[in-house]
Amino acid sequence: MRTDTLQPPSKTPRHARLLVIDDHEDLALALSATLSAARFAGITLTVERHNRAASALEHAEAHPIDVAVVDIQLPDMSGVQLLRSLKMARPHCEIIIMTGFATMGVAIDALHAGAFAFVEKSFRPEELIATVEQALRKAQLQRDRDELEQRYLALVELTDVLVMGLDEHDRVVFFNRKALSVAGCTQDDAAGRPFVETWVAESEHLYIRETMRLIRSDGLPREVEAWFVDFSGAPRTVVAGKTRRRRIRWHLSRSSPHTYGMVYGIGTDVTVRRELEKRAADAEAMSVMGRLALSLAHEIRNPLNAAVLQLHLLGRYIQKLPVDAETIEAMQQKAHIVGDEIGRLNRLLTEFLELSNVRQLGSDVVDLREIVSSVLALEADAVRAKGIELAAKLARQPCLVLGDGEKLKQVFINVLVNAIEAMPEGGTLQVQVDVDKGHVRMTVIDTGPGIDVEILDQVFDPFFTTKEAGTGLGLSIVRKIVEHHGGTVSVSSERGKGTEVTMVIPIAKSLSPPALAGEAPSSLSRREKGGLPGKPIA
Repeated sequence: MRTDTLQPPSKTPRHARLLVIDDHEDLALALSATLSAARFAGITLTVERHNRAASALEHAEAHPIDVAVVDIQLPDMSGVQLLRSLKMARPHCEIIIMTGFATMGVAIDALHAGAFAFVEKSFRPEELIATVEQALRKAQLQRDRDELEQRYLALVELTDVLVMGLDEHDRVVFFNRKALSVAGCTQDDAAGRPFVETWVAESEHLYIRETMRLIRSDGLPREVEAWFVDFSGAPRTVVAGKTRRRRIRWHLSRSSPHTYGMVYGIGTDVTVRRELEKRAADAEAMSVMGRLALSLAHEIRNPLNAAVLQLHLLGRYIQKLPVDAETIEAMQQKAHIVGDEIGRLNRLLTEFLELSNVRQLGSDVVDLREIVSSVLALEADAVRAKGIELAAKLARQPCLVLGDGEKLKQVFINVLVNAIEAMPEGGTLQVQVDVDKGHVRMTVIDTGPGIDVEILDQVFDPFFTTKEAGTGLGLSIVRKIVEHHGGTVSVSSERGKGTEVTMVIPIAKSLSPPALAGEAPSSLSRREKGGLPGKPIA
């Protein structure tokens, strides 16, 4: 009966190179023969000999070397000097020093220079072979370690996730390439900086610090999500509801059960995912709002109109009451308050309907320069009344887009009114309209109090407002109309330094050269045109 025995898979022996460097020709030849004939488990050895340091060093610079056996005295260089040069050329090379008249000082110098071992002549062959084998093993371990480090480093650097290491004081030890890209800095900029204070939004500092403390305390990994802000500290910019800040989900863990200082983090950018989730939720809410608005608008507007008429009649009756003038004035003031509140409800309903309305927009050729001029003329009295200095710089050539003129006019009115209301004590209002790379850019800059970075992301959310009597729908409507025209809206602001709103809309692509020269029809009537394009408006 035949019995098969499973044999372990054969492992290809690793090849290693060894240099014997001795000016005594017979000794060098004997050493080379002895080491070539020796058996090293898992290693095939190539032995080469040199009698001068210069030729040995030249060979080492041209070929990888694992181990060198070096005589302490050579004709052109001492063995210790050659040791240092070999280490510079081949850092992983292990060097064994041989000498026939060893002294303690020579041995110490050799070991300080990085010698693996110090062998005195005459030595037994078995002793030298054992020393060389140990040196080969060490050289291989160092090479394997470096190879693994390079592989891990390449993996960390090339991966599309953020990787970071923090010391016991939460200072950055390293960021990988992705983390540096998101952080907006170099490795030298990042190293040693406090991670939480530099790259985490201020509102989440306590949350992240507490998480770090718990990880170091119990050793359990945790997942956190936080805003990752850029390194520059510049004002954040919201573009169609998206900010330059990134929402990062971190998996944080301690380096090992016995290390309480280092914390490693692997982060994934979930900004787009959170934005899509928010957009989906907003779309669903808008759909519900639209159905609710359309069904209730008629029922709400009728009572509001009736209330306005009754207030008008009430005002006339108050005038005829047989009471003193002071009482009449007090009653009229209360009626006026009721009228203002009804007006506010009516405006809210109008904006609510506007935001939820999905009717088809117009597709006329519209000159945004003319729209801006007409709105500036319309709001000129409000600007002067608040002591605001207005500077308008409008393009000289027509700024033609394809769209709904009335809706685009509403966009600019909403943004301009927001800027005016942000400066009740006066300030500077800059308005710019220009054509840039196939787009018309409208910019409104005020010197009001600005918007906190922490709430800048929410300025386009329906019903979010910082005004006492605001509806929170103005910028939502602006974004909706601009996006329906294929454009984008961005808001840049910093507390105490004002706000800048920029609307970018593509120019009309199908216009002929005469139209671009200013001969295209405009959707604005002559009555609406005003202002002096290209010149400041006081």
